[in-house]
Amino acid sequence: MQRKICLTKIMSSQPQASFVTRQDYLVSERAAEAKSEYYQGEVFSMGGASRRHNLIVANALVAIHDQLRQRKCEAYASDMRVKVEATGWYTYPDIVVVCDQPKFEDNAFDTLLNPSLLIEVLSPTTEAYDRGRKFEHYRKLPSLEQYVLISQDRCQLERFTRQTDGQWSLSEASDPNAMIELDAIDCRLKLSEVYNRLDFA
Repeated sequence: MQRKICLTKIMSSQPQASFVTRQDYLVSERAAEAKSEYYQGEVFSMGGASRRHNLIVANALVAIHDQLRQRKCEAYASDMRVKVEATGWYTYPDIVVVCDQPKFEDNAFDTLLNPSLLIEVLSPTTEAYDRGRKFEHYRKLPSLEQYVLISQDRCQLERFTRQTDGQWSLSEASDPNAMIELDAIDCRLKLSEVYNRLDFA
């Protein structure tokens, strides 16, 4: 799902209300057809995704899911809401993987609190946000070990890994034959599989 929001500037829509409680957001969100993010009393609509975006998400999810078949890790795409408890932010990453026992906010089991790996597919309208403010929120998730950004307009994958001192290291690849190790979930992604059926010519 392709986000078109920013916490300081809405790129595709204005907040749906001046102030919404967390409880009211969850009640409304669970009944809504379209997805929205929530932060500090404001609800932000989310835009639809392009064909290219959807293909990349599907390709990456299939590659990861196939490697997790015999393991306890769980992988979700787009519709799994994640809450950053430290900031109160609710969002929908493109791909979420949890390898510990999943922890949810309540018995609805639709708001994950402890992702191990998060993946976002970049777009022109969201790239700065995904790299900036969004990553700031994600870094406050104690469980998060890796954050992956996948470009959709060129062959490029970036992997941020949390170090033992709390700092984050960057690895990147742009060769279609390259393999990126996802140590957080003991998987790997080959760029040619992620970009299957896509042509950058």
